[in-house]
Amino acid sequence: MVDMGESTNFTSVSGGLVCAHHHLYSALARGMPAPPATPTNFRQILELVWWRLDMALDLDIIRDSARLGALEALARGCTAIIDHHESPNAIEGSLDAIAEACDEVGVRSVCSYGVTDRHGADGARRGLEENRRFISDGGRGMVGVHASFTCTDDTLEAAAGIASDLGVGVHIHVAEGPDDVGAEERIRHLARPDWLLIHGVLLPDNHGVQGTLVHNPRSNMNNSVGYANPARFVIPVAIGTDGIGADMLEEFRLAYVAGRAIDVETTPETAWGWLEHGWALVPEAANDKVVWASPEFDPWFQAFNTGTSPISVEVDGEAVWSNGTSTRVDEQEVRTKAKESARRLFARLEEI
Repeated sequence: MVDMGESTNFTSVSGGLVCAHHHLYSALARGMPAPPATPTNFRQILELVWWRLDMALDLDIIRDSARLGALEALARGCTAIIDHHESPNAIEGSLDAIAEACDEVGVRSVCSYGVTDRHGADGARRGLEENRRFISDGGRGMVGVHASFTCTDDTLEAAAGIASDLGVGVHIHVAEGPDDVGAEERIRHLARPDWLLIHGVLLPDNHGVQGTLVHNPRSNMNNSVGYANPARFVIPVAIGTDGIGADMLEEFRLAYVAGRAIDVETTPETAWGWLEHGWALVPEAANDKVVWASPEFDPWFQAFNTGTSPISVEVDGEAVWSNGTSTRVDEQEVRTKAKESARRLFARLEEI
């Protein structure tokens, strides 16, 4: 646990927050054209929205989206992002584009490419190779897998094997919706403690899968897939956003009230512990320094103190955020390029 004791009457200090599951490619999705039909279930949300979006990505769009997402993370005191990426028409080099964009802004990143068989065996092979290449070349990453229900057993086993060979974990969506019910049966024999199991909404209490469960309450509500109730699991729990920004304090508050909605004895300390577990995943972030415009930085205060913002952020001893803006990049330039890439992205979506 990080020492939260340093404070004044008007400010408080913490380590940098960690987003344990992000999709930085979605930073440009706000304002995207409506899908060709209105989704009525989770599978249709994937097919009509997100699987169309990822097909429209190219390396420049990926880079501009990641840069914007990293900038917005810093603005909320988040200094480390564990990202899960998919771009079937721009696989090779995509993880470099994301990592370089985050590094330019000054945010720590852990990257992975979400392998899937949705685009055939060759698409799966290229995704596996992108993970292997990036990590082997010195990139900080995990081996990404979209989800069991879009992968063959051979692909799941190949991903687990590459991760084991490289000494990293697997980053995989698990039992997020009805299509992935029973995922635990397919991955239990493969999983290790360094795996990230994303969502787990429909996992049974005694699923027996090793790893850390990453709770994404806002996304689960938005997709109407149900409540994961992470407190029922014996494995560690962390908090992510599933691509809806990187405001980890706001996600903590939502995680708390979601738990409170089903159990009046739930306290903010439970969700706060999940937030703090991000430091076990990216330990260096605990040594970053965020000065908050808030007299207290503790679970009971922050659960009800909406809108807490950082005054300054230091990453690895360097001031990367000060006086409401980045010290490393021109925020206006980042947003201008992101807007231009968003226009190209939206135009491509109209053609898919």
